[in-house]
Amino acid sequence: MRLLRRIPLPFVLAILLLQAQPARKFALTVDNIMRGPGLVGYEPAEVRWSGDGERVYFQWKQASDPLHADLDTYVVNRDGGALRKLTDQEARLAPPSSGDTTIDRRLTVYARDGDIFVYNSASGETRQVTQTADMESNPHILRDGKRISFTRASNLFAMSLETGSLVQLTDIRSASAAPVPAAPPGGRGQGRAGSGAVAAGDPPKGTDSQEWLKKEEKDLLEAIRDRAAKREQDEAKKKRDNPRKPFTLQARQTVNALQLSPDEKYVLATIGESGDKSKNTVVPNFVTESAYTEDIPSRNNVGDVQGRNRLGVLSVATGEINWVDYEPKRSVQMGQPLWSEDGTKAVLMARAADNKDRWILALDPVTAKTRVLATEHDSAWVDGPGAFTMGWMKGDGAIYFQSERTGYAHLYSMPYDGGDAKALTAGYWEVTGVHLSRDKSTFYLTTSEAGPGERHLYSLPAEGGSLTRITKEIGNHNAVLSPDERFLADVYSYTTKPPELVVQENRPLAPGKKLTSSPSPDFADHAWIDAPIVTFAARDGATVRGRLFKPARYPKGGPAVIFVHGAGYAQNVHRWWSPNYYREYLFHHILMERGFLVIDIDYRGSAGYGRDWRTGIYEHMGGKDLDDHVDAAKWLVAQHGVDPKKIGLYGGSYGGFITLMAMFTQPDMFAAGAALRPVTDWAHYNHGYTANILNEPQADAEAYRRSSPIYFAQGLKGSLLICHGMVDTNVHFQDSVRLVQKLIELHKDNWELAVFPVENHGFVESSSWADEYKRILKLFERTLK
Repeated sequence: MRLLRRIPLPFVLAILLLQAQPARKFALTVDNIMRGPGLVGYEPAEVRWSGDGERVYFQWKQASDPLHADLDTYVVNRDGGALRKLTDQEARLAPPSSGDTTIDRRLTVYARDGDIFVYNSASGETRQVTQTADMESNPHILRDGKRISFTRASNLFAMSLETGSLVQLTDIRSASAAPVPAAPPGGRGQGRAGSGAVAAGDPPKGTDSQEWLKKEEKDLLEAIRDRAAKREQDEAKKKRDNPRKPFTLQARQTVNALQLSPDEKYVLATIGESGDKSKNTVVPNFVTESAYTEDIPSRNNVGDVQGRNRLGVLSVATGEINWVDYEPKRSVQMGQPLWSEDGTKAVLMARAADNKDRWILALDPVTAKTRVLATEHDSAWVDGPGAFTMGWMKGDGAIYFQSERTGYAHLYSMPYDGGDAKALTAGYWEVTGVHLSRDKSTFYLTTSEAGPGERHLYSLPAEGGSLTRITKEIGNHNAVLSPDERFLADVYSYTTKPPELVVQENRPLAPGKKLTSSPSPDFADHAWIDAPIVTFAARDGATVRGRLFKPARYPKGGPAVIFVHGAGYAQNVHRWWSPNYYREYLFHHILMERGFLVIDIDYRGSAGYGRDWRTGIYEHMGGKDLDDHVDAAKWLVAQHGVDPKKIGLYGGSYGGFITLMAMFTQPDMFAAGAALRPVTDWAHYNHGYTANILNEPQADAEAYRRSSPIYFAQGLKGSLLICHGMVDTNVHFQDSVRLVQKLIELHKDNWELAVFPVENHGFVESSSWADEYKRILKLFERTLK
């Protein structure tokens, strides 16, 4: 007490009061964790630098901001000072996150809200160059750096940045907008006599008798002869002044992209053609502002007639078009050309409609002919990280691209004039991001070389060699180089740490400085676990990775839950914050607190493990991927003492599909399952995803039958919960409705359906998330304990 006598009484009372206060504790409830971004914060997005590299701009929101508000634009000094939200006017003129940039990086042109802007990196100023009711898009800076091109009303225009003068470079017309010939003399629509009206275009050719009458009229009447002569003179003058021939789109054709060649002689036109007689699904929207049920137009189904892109080369001078065709006997989708820095060469990617072949082609715009530089073939389907990566090496003599030809996505270079591809990286890991330095001497690569659960930035000499790791902290790094390439603006996260903006010097393993604090203060009041990564052997000998959430005092014979991530080709067993499945990560803490052991695995088909793992589900979804989950359940029983009669599983989208397949085809293994927004019949899903894996249903019906849960619903024994948003435009609510009808016809009574009237595929409302996961928790509490 002698010490206390020396301290003023108010301070003593304050200390005693603090000691008496219980430590603040996070309430681990479903309602609390399903606050979503209101708890864990928002990830910094669209990160970009100011032209002088002194400031970083990004899109962000505070955790306390309203859920439905758009992300705001923030700026922060490179040293972490002066973080602030920009006003709407400041945000409108902030540096862009993307756009077309001059070779010297001084000017960047970009589109925003249908208008064109130019950003000057030297002055830091942004200038709006169009302000019209029309939508302008796809702007590019021309080689002189003084003019830009952009698309407006399906045509390409060039504008001077100095004078604002505008030139239309194409005359592309829709079928309905084609010029209408004048009515025959004396017919409806004829101009008033003496009005001087002149027919637009040549009158249509009629029958022999009609043509005889036309000639007779011209020979007989002077006024007709004069008008015909005037029309012919006007048309001749028009052709002399503007010899360009209009290009009229056919029915079902639209302009998707227009690109001016560097020499300004040609316009590369990507023309979309919708599928003939294709039928789209309509999604009813029951909860609307009008109080009436409204229709949401959606997609067609796999196997229906699909649209395609054609590439045409339009002559600016004449308007003549030549179509770029490759393998004319196959349906081939054409990409946009990529021009060399000197503007003399162009390459493009093309892929077969079945996606089993892709090509990198050299394009001659004069003839519209192509030459094959590289071919990719996969008996399943061509894909993987960087499948569309392509660029020019220094000197424009070679290109770089990515390929899975060795089983893992790696970087290659290839001479433009022909020759073998050179591997710039190799190993049992993947390149997931490629950036070539300004002087084109160094690649900056994001890879999984440190392990499938990490992503780091590395530097690599452009001609190949040893990788040098730049980022230090274990986790995921998504870095953007400053204009002078001396610094990195890095969105970094770890398993227990949501994404934050970090700046570090561009040198090996340099320390980083955190510039943002995204989560709410509540988030730090709980000890979120760094779930250990475990491995087990699947029945075919493959090693499967998983994350294990095990209670500290887990009893032998306890219950277990398997979480199945969605998307199929995704990854969830890693050392970074999961942007798509963080709610499940938080929910697993509740399950552990209730005595459940939880595991989630990167099953066959998941991302991050190379080509063979990616295509392990070809022609049979619900095959090896489901086997991996069954083997995980058996491993839990053998290694962790789980009661084999107390195992459940849940997941959304593809995870919902696997849950259904497990409950229907492995009923003795899984006692309960929650299938969220599940695919129940792959013949009702979209074409781009499904046809890659199962081909088309009319050509491979058996693959669809063995892969679709609705054909196995008879096998249901355990308790099943189905949850689905009613305005889901991805996996349609119709999928669950059809399955419910099948269960009714099978006289099954151990299932329930929960619907969410205002939710699309990805839920938004925290109340919907909470309701759904309370139902999942109730299911597992009731059936597995």
